[in-house]
Amino acid sequence: MVHCGCALFRKYGNFIDNLRLFTKGGSGGMGYPRLGGEGGKGGDVWVVAHKTMTLKQLKNKYPQKRFVAGGGTNSRINALKGSKGKDCEIPVPVGISVTDENGKIIVTTLKPELGKVMYDDFKQISVADLPGLIEGAHMNKGMGHKFLKHIERTNQLLFVVDISGFQLSSRTKYRSAFETIILLTKELELYKEELQMKPALLAVNKMDLPNAPEKFHELMSQLQNPKAFLHLFEKNMIPDR
Repeated sequence: MVHCGCALFRKYGNFIDNLRLFTKGGSGGMGYPRLGGEGGKGGDVWVVAHKTMTLKQLKNKYPQKRFVAGGGTNSRINALKGSKGKDCEIPVPVGISVTDENGKIIVTTLKPELGKVMYDDFKQISVADLPGLIEGAHMNKGMGHKFLKHIERTNQLLFVVDISGFQLSSRTKYRSAFETIILLTKELELYKEELQMKPALLAVNKMDLPNAPEKFHELMSQLQNPKAFLHLFEKNMIPDR
């Protein structure tokens, strides 16, 4: 069976970027019905993580952004079973999420990235990076509960929000930075109310983009007087606290 469509790669980390690709599995070969022949299966498309790869390198190396696996060979009288088509591998960075054109997560980080921060006086703190907290996580969307359970064990939260907003895919609704903050807060509340009582910090990234200072000024106005902007949300999307 041939599977084709678009995949959206989203990289989490110091540099966050999106890259839309076209992927297609290989078509199966024709059989030889009179003799019970079987055509070869089409090749598969694999996403393979490489520590030294970046999305920019992927885009430059494959400017057409098309990845198509090979077709299976036809069966013949002297070979009643056709050979499988050649697989196609997509080299990607470690720690990405892959979604289809409908916003459904295909591949994402399966466990938190853990690290240590050491200070000059040799005190240490543990840091867990949870990139899978998306709208609907409380209903186990994406990595949902698997990542939210890790938040329960933390002493403090750090929200990292894109100043340009967030859109999981072309089929999902765009959320501004302010909307993202409100919705993430609501996700924590819907999963477990006491999570809202944890100390939390907000980090706004991608401030080097055009118009970022203007968007940041708008975001600060919204955060300083959030009630004036809550009319932008449906009632069930507004946190109680």
